[in-house]
Amino acid sequence: MIKVAICDDEVSVLTELRELFYQYRTERNLDMQCVAFCSPLELMMELEKGASYDAIFLDIIMPGQNGINTAKEIRKYDNNVKIIFLTSSNEFAVESYTVGAYFYQMKPIVKDSFYKLMDSVVEQCKKEASHSLILRCKNGITRLDLNELEYCEVIGRTLLFCMKDGSVLERIGSMDKIWGQLMQYENFLRPHRSYFVNMEYIQTISTKTIRMKNGAEIPIPHGRYTELKTKYLDYAFSRKRTILL
Repeated sequence: MIKVAICDDEVSVLTELRELFYQYRTERNLDMQCVAFCSPLELMMELEKGASYDAIFLDIIMPGQNGINTAKEIRKYDNNVKIIFLTSSNEFAVESYTVGAYFYQMKPIVKDSFYKLMDSVVEQCKKEASHSLILRCKNGITRLDLNELEYCEVIGRTLLFCMKDGSVLERIGSMDKIWGQLMQYENFLRPHRSYFVNMEYIQTISTKTIRMKNGAEIPIPHGRYTELKTKYLDYAFSRKRTILL
């Protein structure tokens, strides 16, 4: 399901956008949900409670706190939500992109332009969902791109997701639960109860360790070397990699 939030202090705008949204959902036959907020405070209260959205339509000019400042607060909870600013002026166009805005929608909103925008949002959401995980980490809600994940390690109850760029995402959770979601992907291998690795980033496999491209060494339990080597070679051959034996 794709979840969309709308935040605007004008009731007429909220009503218009919700009607467009429901028309779009019906005509495209999509599983989507829309939630409306009359103030940034209401929206932030839901985010603080743990709510998450795929896209947020956010008015820029509102009493109390404007949309740009609200977006800065949103980014403390969610780095991936697509923020679409609503405005009748291009005054804040440049500043809007400093908070990672997805789009800058001028008012009044025309049906055709709204449909094109939503088509883009839906397409992007589908691409991201096909090979990613949504995680609630220490720094907020993060969409983890599985293509960029090198390996994961669990220490106690803390999961450490080590990324290609050297960053590490942390969250409290169960390795078994995460592995249950990832085992469907052919590029992931679990050589040890405390680790799983992305075989795209394996440098070498020896009898005792798997060495990753970033230099990390993953221990191989006694007796599992042959099994793990076979799985890696099968994966490499399936990807038409050249292997010299």
